[in-house]
Amino acid sequence: MRAAEPRPDAALQLRGEGDRLVLSGRLAITALPSPDAFRGAKQVDLSGLTGLDTAGAWLLDDARRNGAELVGLPAGLRPVLDAVAAAVPAPPPTPPRRGLRDLVEDLGRKVVVSASGAAGLVEYLGRFLAALGRALRHPAQFPFTALVHHCQQAGLAAVPIVATISALIGVVLAYQGAFQLRAFGAEIFTVDLIGIAVLREMGILLTAIVVAGRTGAAFTAAIGAMQMREEIDAMRTLDIDPDMALMLPRVLALVLMMPILALIADLAGLLGGAVMSWGALGISPAMFMARLGDRIAVTHAVVGLVKAPVFGLLIGVIGCRAGMQVGGDTESLGRLTSASVVAAIFAVILADAAFSIFFAQVGW
Repeated sequence: MRAAEPRPDAALQLRGEGDRLVLSGRLAITALPSPDAFRGAKQVDLSGLTGLDTAGAWLLDDARRNGAELVGLPAGLRPVLDAVAAAVPAPPPTPPRRGLRDLVEDLGRKVVVSASGAAGLVEYLGRFLAALGRALRHPAQFPFTALVHHCQQAGLAAVPIVATISALIGVVLAYQGAFQLRAFGAEIFTVDLIGIAVLREMGILLTAIVVAGRTGAAFTAAIGAMQMREEIDAMRTLDIDPDMALMLPRVLALVLMMPILALIADLAGLLGGAVMSWGALGISPAMFMARLGDRIAVTHAVVGLVKAPVFGLLIGVIGCRAGMQVGGDTESLGRLTSASVVAAIFAVILADAAFSIFFAQVGW
């Protein structure tokens, strides 16, 4: 005689009795009611349940957390509810109210972090100068091949984007200057505006920002990847100085190439301004060059070019220092790459402000 097949569990049924909810049947994901069905229920009678899975247990635990009392749960189903309730993460604690003392403490911590970052920058600047001194004393150890490679990557490869951005900035300056000066009949002074703005500030500043985002981030990523793979530790084991092999050619390449990029940016900016002045104001290129030569002193170009190697030094040192601080995970690599770009741009703008004050005091 064939044994009878087990009867499947009955379908879930809900019955409301005032603020009391009665469940019967199987509470599973295949027939899961909405959480709103438990809203307003003070007591949930589970004596009629014949089955329970984790989805139903989560629904019951959620109702219990919202104030409902669970009664009559069969003993065979209680372990499922207990396991799900234990696995639900606790809500995050409410942060305490922050007073004046906490705000001052946070400010102090940020000041200390900033001071330690500045001290680390000075440390790596000293390491670069020490490596440069050793290379000059022992020319055979100078990484000339690496220097040429990084000069090509940081200088020649950056010419198109630097020239394009500078030319567009020259166009913007010419258009905005013509628009504002036309009301006074002084459109010719647009040439003076373009010459002074591009040669003194915009050319070198935009070049430094582009190089910080392009080359400084590349320095951090390259050295940080080597740090993650423990290649720098292997170099020290092989008696290879990482400062001499990694930091010196990169920073020196930026110091050498930044004046060249700044000069290209100046020429591109003046060219863009001249084209826009010709089209918008009718100032011919010959008139533009004549006005530029008569009204713009050479000191304006010198001021911009003097800043270039300093900006290159800051960008290179900050990028290499951030790469050396990368840990063993990709998260630190991405975080420090972004931080190095922000720090380099901030340092460039801060140095530019210091240069502006200094040149104003000496009368340049």
